[in-house]
Amino acid sequence: MRVEIWSDIACPWCYIGKARFEAGLAAFAHREAVEVVHRSFELDPNAPAADGVPVLDMLAAKYGVTREQAAAMEARVAEAAAGEGLDYRSDRIHGNTFDLHRLLHLGKAHGVQDTLLDAFYRANFAEARALGDPAVRSEIAVGAGLPADEVARVLADPGAYAQEVRAEERAAAELGATGVPFFVIDRRYGISGGQPAEVFRQALERAYADGGEPLSTAGEGEACGDDGCAVPGT
Repeated sequence: MRVEIWSDIACPWCYIGKARFEAGLAAFAHREAVEVVHRSFELDPNAPAADGVPVLDMLAAKYGVTREQAAAMEARVAEAAAGEGLDYRSDRIHGNTFDLHRLLHLGKAHGVQDTLLDAFYRANFAEARALGDPAVRSEIAVGAGLPADEVARVLADPGAYAQEVRAEERAAAELGATGVPFFVIDRRYGISGGQPAEVFRQALERAYADGGEPLSTAGEGEACGDDGCAVPGT
């Protein structure tokens, strides 16, 4: 079985949803038969490529709320993250993630894609590191196991893996994804949002049992899309 996961490093529910999916996968009796592939999805492709903006300022502008109200929204997401054992900071910077996705494709080529994605999530949400800084991106990528010379080559060439990123974004649209995280099992069963771990386990069980039969899309969970990220209690 193959599970494809469309996500963005800027998406808090992708960070939380990955942890929940992995908990569901761990409880699946046939987990060794599951291949997990991460796919690219940019929530804000027009975000600044370098400096970025404080996430609280971005949220306040996007939702038309005060910075204090944006902080309260973030606090509720932080509570959900804590429920999965994840650290979460709201002093992070919101910026463009295209180069991060290109590096994730390099990570896939070297068999460290999942490790690199975890490193990017941790750097963004738990450590509030400046992912818009090429030196920071390089340090994280090399620390995840990528060769330093290949990381430098990809970051120096805007076209490296660009077509792959765009192709995965088109595939998400063709599959009907309007937000992330978006999970697809064998291109037959879609799961939207950061669902509870048990939902993922049940979906894997059903997909495994049904074999070649076409399956439907599961209900909506917390997700991030063009209209922002769903926040508990709002």
